[in-house]
Amino acid sequence: MPRLGPAPGVHRARDVAQRLLTDLPERWRHTIAVARQAERVQGTVGSRGEGEVLLAAAWLHDIGYAAPLHDTGFHPIDGARHLEDTGWPPRIAGLVAHHSAALCVAEVRGLAGELGHFAREESPVADALTYADQTAGPDGRVTSVEQRMADMLRRHGPGSPNVAAHARRAPALRAAVQRVEHRLAALGHSSSAA
Repeated sequence: MPRLGPAPGVHRARDVAQRLLTDLPERWRHTIAVARQAERVQGTVGSRGEGEVLLAAAWLHDIGYAAPLHDTGFHPIDGARHLEDTGWPPRIAGLVAHHSAALCVAEVRGLAGELGHFAREESPVADALTYADQTAGPDGRVTSVEQRMADMLRRHGPGSPNVAAHARRAPALRAAVQRVEHRLAALGHSSSAA
């Protein structure tokens, strides 16, 4: 008999994220929206197992913002380290570490070595995670990648590492979103993020 609903790992990921992000309501709203976007595009990643990896990573992608996890101050690394320390599969930790072209910002911050500890994956799952993150605004609303990047630049400010990395990072984000939209179109689904 086929299993219905998300796998136990997806439930566990949601519970971990909720526990860690409960004091950050805007971040929690964003995380919920990312998970919903991931659900919407999970057909682009192939098998059900790959979809479950995507959903777990979507729930966990921003846990590094939680104050108890702050170490480097760069949320992809801090979240991935927590996942590694608490026994999550290395693949999930790597997806969290490298989500949304994190390497571009890590290099500006001098953290590329720390980020390099985690395997970087180029796959439909990694693309779909970036798509989900870049089409879910900080308020939990669905947005376009262009609106999301503009908002990020405003929020972080002109002197931020995010702005310094933007010229290199933006094309990587756009490319991942475009790959997912092409996969959605091939499946006969709407490619509109919003």
